[in-house]
Amino acid sequence: MQIITSHAEFEQYLGKELGVSSWHTITQEQINKFADATLDHQWIHIDEERAQNEGPFKATIAHGYLTLSLIPYLWKEIVDIQNLKMEINYGIESLRFAQAVTVNSKVRLKAKLASIINLRGVTKVNMAIEMEIEDQKKPAFNGEVVFLYHFIN
Repeated sequence: MQIITSHAEFEQYLGKELGVSSWHTITQEQINKFADATLDHQWIHIDEERAQNEGPFKATIAHGYLTLSLIPYLWKEIVDIQNLKMEINYGIESLRFAQAVTVNSKVRLKAKLASIINLRGVTKVNMAIEMEIEDQKKPAFNGEVVFLYHFIN
């Protein structure tokens, strides 16, 4: 895990991979809770029997937005940003879902610092990210996310 305490320290990683998180298993319980939280109860996510018999993946799959929602959690395993007043998930510049994540798959996040800029004391970083699926060639998704960091001077 990298530890970063200032804009200057962050800049040293420009164009470099920051690291990879540990593996996280996507369980049916997690999928069901996400379905309840988002009111998205499409059968491909929650009906295990129907997904096995009729679905193209022969198992339920995680919601794409469930996998996206794991970014902050897995990101914190890669980098510990310290000396902060505040941090903000600012946006997604680009993102493509490449492959469905079936239940009980393990996923992890890989991150690289694509760009960094100082906006009048606020550090804006664009992170090139990829969510890998264990034993799969294609990632669940890849793209670029944006974070804002307000470091304590």
